[in-house]
Amino acid sequence: MSIKSNTGKYPKFKIFTFSIILLYLILLIPLPDTTEIIEGKKSPFIWNQDKFWEKLEAEFNAARNVSCDKVKQKIDSLLVESKKVLSNISISSPSPTDEKFRVLENNIFNIATCISACSEYLSKYIDFYTSVRKIIKEESRNWDMNSTEARNTVYRLLYGNRAAIEEVMLQLPSEKVPKLILGYDEPSSSPSAKILGVTIQSGDILISRGGAPTSALIARGNDYPGNFSHVALIHIDEKTNLISIIESHIERGVTVSSLNEYLNDTKLRIMVLRLRSDIITNDPMIPHKAASYAFSEAKRKHIPYDFEMNYSDHDKLFCSEVASFAYLKFGIRLWSGLSTISSKGTRMWLSSFGVTNFETQEPSDLEYDPQLSVVAEWRDPETLYKDHLDNAVTDVMLEDADSDKQLSYDWYKLPIGRIFKLYSVALNYFGSEGPVPEGMSAEAALRNIKYSGKHDNIKERLVVLADEFKTQNGYRPPYWELVNLARQVRDEI
Repeated sequence: MSIKSNTGKYPKFKIFTFSIILLYLILLIPLPDTTEIIEGKKSPFIWNQDKFWEKLEAEFNAARNVSCDKVKQKIDSLLVESKKVLSNISISSPSPTDEKFRVLENNIFNIATCISACSEYLSKYIDFYTSVRKIIKEESRNWDMNSTEARNTVYRLLYGNRAAIEEVMLQLPSEKVPKLILGYDEPSSSPSAKILGVTIQSGDILISRGGAPTSALIARGNDYPGNFSHVALIHIDEKTNLISIIESHIERGVTVSSLNEYLNDTKLRIMVLRLRSDIITNDPMIPHKAASYAFSEAKRKHIPYDFEMNYSDHDKLFCSEVASFAYLKFGIRLWSGLSTISSKGTRMWLSSFGVTNFETQEPSDLEYDPQLSVVAEWRDPETLYKDHLDNAVTDVMLEDADSDKQLSYDWYKLPIGRIFKLYSVALNYFGSEGPVPEGMSAEAALRNIKYSGKHDNIKERLVVLADEFKTQNGYRPPYWELVNLARQVRDEI
């Protein structure tokens, strides 16, 4: 009896096994990809100054081997000249192609090589750094920020200014590097509160950098590679002074977070931006009204994350759109210069994650908007170094994109990914998060895993090579050296 019974089970077992195999094979069938990716109309910005960077490194090495007294005269001379150039720029309001801006740019980098070897001048260099940023942002108010000339000049000076001071910071002992650098305390009528020693106002915008490989891709994957990957809007209750952060997360769409929740999510750097007071004289409360609108909408309904990065469709919102849509409701159009992604390879990679709009609003580019003042920026040496490592790895990976290498995933994992996606859809329906973010396909999620794994593998080896460089040379590799080392690792693995 028992033998017959067991034998009778075999056909059912075979049917079950066959069904599982058949389901697995069906789920292996990829969806047709009809997306056509073409080159953008503009061109990515390229420094193309390798010889200049090598010259700066040689000058830095020379300065390290002499006393601070030997370089003081050069620093003082360059600072005096640069202040004169800045003053002249403020008075004459030249066009963005004026030679004065290139003189200022060269001085920024040349001073930095000396400060790295003479740390007692760091405070003066920080003052110079903030002065350059303030004046360039003031001058750009009269420029067409969608023109290549204006964008290039602002980028060279603001991004270049930051790159220079951060190279200084990374070469100095961490105890000598301030975590906070104040900018311009733009007047505001909005409710205020304190964050990390800085007075912030309702309607202020926080731009930050996350620690994930895809955060670096967001920051670097556009025509003007930057340092920021996330945008959030501050709301401060006028009665309780409670601080709330409105932001859109890939995993769960638009949320209202507490300050602690915001800060506990990995941040490699944070910058505070504030709308200029002189453009809202008719209604100084516009920033608070924008923040209140975003706050109430986030509380009222579920707003999914917008993987397409379509800043014109507000049914779904990506992080930048949280701020831009809120301000647009009150007549302020942020991103005076729209972000562009022109490289066909970068477009192809971003498209494989769900992006369909390549003229959009990137977090890094908001800093260059002349409608906004920089209030403050936080960073510390260790997270700053991680930022630079991630950037270097991402830059060399994007070189692969330019070589027409596509982002792949492990094909045999697709059925599992689709099952997890179905499970996530069910959780999303009941208001919970799933392993695959709402709006992201199983294929995109698998590409993300593969991309992040490759990024981490390159970075792990890069850290070792960078430490060896420091041991051999006595200083941390500057950014261009990190990129060279990252290329070496990428080509080896």
